[in-house]
Amino acid sequence: MLKHFFLLAVGITLLPLFAAAQKTDDPVLFTVGNTPVHVSEFKYIYSKTNGPNADFSKKSVEEYLDLYTKFKLKVQKAKDLRLDTLPTLKSELEGYRRQLADSYLIDRQVTDQLVKELYDRVQQDVDISHILIEIGEPGTVPQPADTLKAYEEALEIKKRLDKGEDFAKVAREVSDERQAKETGGRIGFINAGALPSGFYDLEVAAYSTPLNKHSGVVRSRAGYHLVKVHAKRPARGEVEVAHILIRAADGNFDAAKLKIDSLQRALSDLGSTFEKVAMAASEDELTAPKEGYLGIFGIGRYERSFEDVAFALDKDGAVSAPVRTSIGWHLIKRISQRGIQPFETEKARLENKVKQDPRHEQARTAMLERIRRENNFKENTAVLQQFIAAQNDTFFTFKWRAPEVKSEEVLFTLGTTAKTTLGDFTDYLGRSTGKRIRLQEEGTDKAVRSLYKEFVDEICLQFEESQLDKKYPDFKALMREYEEGILLFEATKNLVWDKASQDSVGLEKFYETVRNNYKWEERAVMSNYKITAEGRAQASEIREYAQTHTPQEVLQKYNTPEKTIVSVDEKTMERKNNNNASWRAGEMSILQITRDGSSNFNKIEELLPPGLKTLKEARGYVIADYQDYLEKQWIAALQKQYAVKVNEKVLNGLIKA
Repeated sequence: MLKHFFLLAVGITLLPLFAAAQKTDDPVLFTVGNTPVHVSEFKYIYSKTNGPNADFSKKSVEEYLDLYTKFKLKVQKAKDLRLDTLPTLKSELEGYRRQLADSYLIDRQVTDQLVKELYDRVQQDVDISHILIEIGEPGTVPQPADTLKAYEEALEIKKRLDKGEDFAKVAREVSDERQAKETGGRIGFINAGALPSGFYDLEVAAYSTPLNKHSGVVRSRAGYHLVKVHAKRPARGEVEVAHILIRAADGNFDAAKLKIDSLQRALSDLGSTFEKVAMAASEDELTAPKEGYLGIFGIGRYERSFEDVAFALDKDGAVSAPVRTSIGWHLIKRISQRGIQPFETEKARLENKVKQDPRHEQARTAMLERIRRENNFKENTAVLQQFIAAQNDTFFTFKWRAPEVKSEEVLFTLGTTAKTTLGDFTDYLGRSTGKRIRLQEEGTDKAVRSLYKEFVDEICLQFEESQLDKKYPDFKALMREYEEGILLFEATKNLVWDKASQDSVGLEKFYETVRNNYKWEERAVMSNYKITAEGRAQASEIREYAQTHTPQEVLQKYNTPEKTIVSVDEKTMERKNNNNASWRAGEMSILQITRDGSSNFNKIEELLPPGLKTLKEARGYVIADYQDYLEKQWIAALQKQYAVKVNEKVLNGLIKA
């Protein structure tokens, strides 16, 4: 009667919760005690756990609901035990949050966007020319004045182009590229996926400048550029080829052509293959021994005439007509061709490229600027300047210490309430001794401002991290999932796993109730004989002797105090149901010879009939079953302690079939 009254009272208490939830887009599916679980949470975890099998059928949903309510019962118990206040668990959760936050802040807002941008670009090859203005003298470290001079020179060149001067003509006159005088700055087709690190701005110019127009001035690690775009085409991807080369010795292309023609005719002979001809006649010393195999390459690796023919071959195994390059004549065989792969296939490669490129740091800087802008960042420069003026050379030594009494002067504010003080900054400086010492050559003003910038960036990232739960529902879901997971682990460890392994009295009592579950099949007590390589000549004799004698008699006959050529180990093996081999006392295996010259054989000494296992023999299995038993008891107790109320109407709305 009391139990009925309690459940009725709990049900009446929960009615307002369900009614309120129905007014939202995320109603409560069930409650454990007074803790609600919303539809969004259940759908998230159900879909994640079941993957492609998450069909929301009646059977599937109800089965998972049963599992999830039991999970939530355990979590509720862990919270009531205040396991979430344990310092070790709090530290573990904070560490996970930092890792996950880094992923969301950097990967979601920086890396993922850059990877998608790069993938979109690698779909096209772009034909460009450029004019390069190097910064400073080759082989020297550029100074600020060199950078300014080069930039101003590039601006003057842009003015000439804006007035309509021919790009190739200007490139021949002023470009610092070594081949500009011959090529007019023409690079040819490039692909964003193949550009080296440090050329992101040039990549942007190549892919964003309209056809037959020139870009503004862009910077790369080589200097300043102006880019002109001639054409765009679908990306060629990569091709795998082999080739046969006949060099034009002393520039005699006609003689080389005659020879390559004869090799082409030889390929039509039934007895000749491309690989045989390449090995016998190709004049490429590196590839001829490998049957002409040149490898896999994309655009921009070889001369355009060679590439155009290689990519034009229409099927694997196709061989080209003779192709002329600057070094001679070639026959090219296509082995395979690979276009741009789906995003998920290319993602890992492009992500690695992005993270190693300066564009990643540029995007991170842009993200930090956005955080400051969106959250009304305001700083008190006077406070920072006063602090800088008060420092001396001690600042760059181990002697410098942050003041014991923290200054409450506000350095900057972020958001509506977050205030960061000078005391917070001096604490940061106290933790950054190594950085302070390394910046000594920069001087006090520049060093403090550099460390201040790093400090501001750190605070901005921390602030943004604190907002992730609001911005990313899946971040909030992952954090809840991890928190509840570690609580469940700790509670189960304390109340089930440890008890099962440590409660020897309870384990013995449990074993007595289920001992018939742990049985031996028929077993054989075997002697395993091992004979050294030195005793190999006697191996057959030893085996024959062992057939009618005990292990002790064998050891006594063939070993001496000075030399051991045979040893014996005893082992007991259980006969499995699918083992049809003959088992009887005295049965012996054949003599096995190993690669090192030693040998071995087995002999069945005794057969043991089927029987019950002792607790010692079955301990591991018994503990596992005892854990299951204790967990079922625990769940039953939790179901009595906490009322679980399911909103059937909401549940039925989830079911699709």
